[in-house]
Amino acid sequence: MFIVESYAVAVALCFVTMLCWGSWANTQKMATQEWRFQHFYWDYSIGVVLLALLMAFTLGSSGEQGRSFIPDISQADGNAIAMALLGGAVFNFANILLVIAIDIAGMAVAFPVGIGLALVIGVIANYDPAQVHNPTLLFIGVALVVVAIVIDALIYRKIPGEKAANVGKGLAISIVAGIAMGFFYRFVAQSMSFNFSAPEAGLMTPYSAGVVFAIGLLLSNLLFLLPLMYKPVTGEVAPPGEYFSRGTPRLHIVGMLGGAIWATGFCFNIIAAGKAGYAVSYGLGQGATMVAAFWGVFIWKEFRDTPAGTGKLIGAMFACFLVGLGLIIYSNLQGAG
Repeated sequence: MFIVESYAVAVALCFVTMLCWGSWANTQKMATQEWRFQHFYWDYSIGVVLLALLMAFTLGSSGEQGRSFIPDISQADGNAIAMALLGGAVFNFANILLVIAIDIAGMAVAFPVGIGLALVIGVIANYDPAQVHNPTLLFIGVALVVVAIVIDALIYRKIPGEKAANVGKGLAISIVAGIAMGFFYRFVAQSMSFNFSAPEAGLMTPYSAGVVFAIGLLLSNLLFLLPLMYKPVTGEVAPPGEYFSRGTPRLHIVGMLGGAIWATGFCFNIIAAGKAGYAVSYGLGQGATMVAAFWGVFIWKEFRDTPAGTGKLIGAMFACFLVGLGLIIYSNLQGAG
């Protein structure tokens, strides 16, 4: 299987993660103009599974190092499988809650609370002193990224018409989403052997873990998404039958593309973790919020109607983000080699 040999390549893959995790929601914007989010999300979930399988049968089955996908997943023990499935379900729970929180209270409340909590909890939960050379730089970098996310929220509050109602309910949902989002990665990490070249028996390589995670995500839709189709928190009912009657090939492809984009980032992230460490890898990946902000500023022009002075906040946001990312990368530069 393909294994990352250098820290520079690991960081590059984490940057791909940022791009993917910060960009997949553009497909949601494209698709949900024509049908409900619940229908889009089924295609998104299928796209995650298909991309994970593609990675497993290509990069995960080539080369001489490690274990190829089929032998690896065949020897995985029940606990490893359960942890990866749980990781997929917990992520799905968090992701759906975050979308609901955005719908109720707006980006300004949901994003800084949900993603900010997820970033801090995720880095702490995945922190291993043996994997990080300079923890002080790591946590200062994470703090700066959190500051950037908070500034992002302040900017969204300046958008005319941005939701301000139901803030209490949206805040509560955002907190639950952030806590869940912060822990999902740890479950996946527990299913994997950290030594990809000579994987421990019973544990999985990142390629197998990615496939099992994706299956957990898809199956958990029956628990988390299906009830929302009949009793949505906001908006109209989204009957399951409309997935087939209203869904066009283009809409299905757009949804699956969104899932494939997100899954590309996830698979690259856990592949990079073998060299970068789980905390650094996760921390860099969650910088995706700023990539999403980039799309909002320069492509979707979400901030065009904001008052004077917003440009300075945007500059401060990206400055904190870039410095924070630099510190996260440098925190393990000497230790990873």
